Amino acid sequence: MGYSAAFVSLPLFYKQSQNSFVQIFSFGMGINYGQIANNLPSPSRVAILLGSLNISRVKLYDADPNVLLAFSNSNVDFIVGLGNEYLQSMTDPIKAQIWIEQHLLPHLTRTKINSILVGNEVFNSNDSHLFSYLLPAMQTVYRVLVNLELDKQVAVTTAHSLTILGNSYPPSAGTFREDLAQYIQPLLKFHSEINSPFLINAYPYFAYKDNPDQVSLEYVLFQPNQGMIDPNTNLHYDNMLYAQIDAVYSAMKAMGHTDIEVRVSETGWPSKGDANEAGATPQNAGLYNGNLLQRIAQRQGTPAKPSTPIDVHVFALFNENLKPGPASERNYGLYYPDGTPVYNIGLQGYLPEFISASDKNALSIFSSLVFLIACFICA
Repeated sequence: MGYSAAFVSLPLFYKQSQNSFVQIFSFGMGINYGQIANNLPSPSRVAILLGSLNISRVKLYDADPNVLLAFSNSNVDFIVGLGNEYLQSMTDPIKAQIWIEQHLLPHLTRTKINSILVGNEVFNSNDSHLFSYLLPAMQTVYRVLVNLELDKQVAVTTAHSLTILGNSYPPSAGTFREDLAQYIQPLLKFHSEINSPFLINAYPYFAYKDNPDQVSLEYVLFQPNQGMIDPNTNLHYDNMLYAQIDAVYSAMKAMGHTDIEVRVSETGWPSKGDANEAGATPQNAGLYNGNLLQRIAQRQGTPAKPSTPIDVHVFALFNENLKPGPASERNYGLYYPDGTPVYNIGLQGYLPEFISASDKNALSIFSSLVFLIACFICA
């Protein structure tokens, strides 16, 4: 089956599931596109899959030129990553400029890149040298963007695990770890000055896995439950993710900042795990991500920030068979590498079997067709 079959499958799917199709066009979900695997489809095929799902926001962990080229002239906005191994060299303005000239500039005229993620979960490591490199690296990358007059087009940020919090309960009492304050305080000042978001990788799954007898499964899966009331604010929380986001807002407020938006750069639930990884099942993964997508579609905010819709990149697009660690690490994907959904949450996309060289030029036409169908449905 070649590329042209994509043009046939969309109307067929629309007829079968109009309501689900409209929802897919409207919810604005972002996705993490990890590639620690040896069996993934080519980026050109992935471009068609994401086009069929109308997913227009993608986060990479590098600046893979093959991916950025495959999405040329598409409607997809990318966050590209600078790995932790680059942090020290990125404190050098010359090396930072070379990286941007080699990895960013060749693609900007054809592919939308809205952010550079400088480092990932740096404070989750035991390397204090990395801690001290993070902010200077971000500042240097930003200055290069300013010099190239790209700072309004491309934001500079980094992503944090929730281990940066010293306290997260209740959400209104959220604080950062005292040992990280010397790093986070100036980092927040920088975010405020350049108006860039504060990104967190938030996984309620971890809390449930570590304490399945004490943490309500319904609470972490967005299922009906009693929830909890923050005694300081009387705000009601019916899920853990929103509580985690608001705990970060409270931690920033404790450091004097109410002017920085918190966004979720990763969240998800594994469909499979080792014997000691409680809750890692396809059913729970489907409930977590399916319920989350509904809330994204409703443009919900958290109890403390009701007028700010949650901004989420789900982890992850594919199962990645070469990721180290427990079995769960290899089973966060919404899809198997052959394009089959791991579980059904209404995301019935299309992954072609192959793409010829001439078909690659049709990707922009395909994206336009998807957009026109969406307009027709919503009219």
